[in-house]
Amino acid sequence: MENKNGVVQRYINGNLVIQILVGIVLGVIVAMISKELAMSFSILGTLFIKALKAIAPVLVLVLVATAIMKKEVGVETGMKPILTLYFIGTFLSALVAVVVSFIFPTTLVLLEVSTEQLSHPGSIIEVLKTVLFNIVDNPVNALQSGNFIGILAWAIALGFAMHYSSNETKKVFEDVSHGVTKIVKFIIKLAPFGIFGLVAETFAQTGFTALLGYSQLLLVLVGTMLFVAFVINPIIVYIKIKSNPFPLVLTCIKESGITAFFTRSSAANIPVNLNLCKKLNLNEDTYSISIPLGATINMAGAAVTITVLTLATVHTLGIPIDIGTALLLSVIASIAACGVSGVAGGSLLLIPLACSLFGISNDIALQVVAIGFVISVVQDSMETALNSSTDVIFTAACHK
Repeated sequence: MENKNGVVQRYINGNLVIQILVGIVLGVIVAMISKELAMSFSILGTLFIKALKAIAPVLVLVLVATAIMKKEVGVETGMKPILTLYFIGTFLSALVAVVVSFIFPTTLVLLEVSTEQLSHPGSIIEVLKTVLFNIVDNPVNALQSGNFIGILAWAIALGFAMHYSSNETKKVFEDVSHGVTKIVKFIIKLAPFGIFGLVAETFAQTGFTALLGYSQLLLVLVGTMLFVAFVINPIIVYIKIKSNPFPLVLTCIKESGITAFFTRSSAANIPVNLNLCKKLNLNEDTYSISIPLGATINMAGAAVTITVLTLATVHTLGIPIDIGTALLLSVIASIAACGVSGVAGGSLLLIPLACSLFGISNDIALQVVAIGFVISVVQDSMETALNSSTDVIFTAACHK
């Protein structure tokens, strides 16, 4: 019994990145040995996807509503310019991801995709009508059907409506938020088993063509994030401080980004960022709010992930897309990114929201989420490094 407990404890305390890598390798090996054996493990992938599908709507509703209602009333902290940079940076990241996805279109290998499940938007007007109808959907039905646009709208409305509620009420929502986050962490901790089943099933059905698709997808994702980190962010900072932005940008990447790369959690990197702000002699009254808030809503890397994976799905399914719809996707991805949980893999759970813009069913979208977890060893680390380092960059830029 003690040996079993020891194995479980070592797994719980183990490095998730290494565990996912082991799951990927074992999945490929099993698929190479026997297709029948590989398909028998597909139930692990199915269970993992269903667990994600179950928790994602609740996650969006609780986290977004709690983040909005927690802001203190009547306290002036100089947050407006920082928030402005947060939203500009996130939107520009999504926009860059759209451009890169059109220049380097990527397709995925999906399982059992039926075009009959799709409802193609004919124009930007139809897309806007669908968005508006989804926004005013019944909240219970939105949660039940996985209508993420409706869930996000109700979360924002609930957050503002409860903004002036008592501290006790806010504490209840905050505790619920922590509870949901723990459930998400538990599900993600089981990712190696789910990824093992998904990889085994994918390679048994499609062979090694999927691996080539993933490598191109990774290159697009990482390349876009590096462009945002070393081109877009410095331009934003230069416009704000009117001087060379690279000393600040490189310092933040070195002291915050590298740590976040390995922790893979914006929330876990908050103490590192607070310490860095102190070293930069920033205003504590400001950064004590902007850094925790940035870990929730400043999600440039998440916007890139959501946009690139959504457009990869769109290209795979052959859905036509015009400039207006692409711009709308940038807005939706920016808003969705603000609701990303500060735990590893949080942005992947919001891909169904963006996919719903194109009439893509949740069943297909959740397959894309699973692909995201396969490549998350690199993708999520890069995403978190960009997200977390940008929190300090924009806070320091506004201080200067």
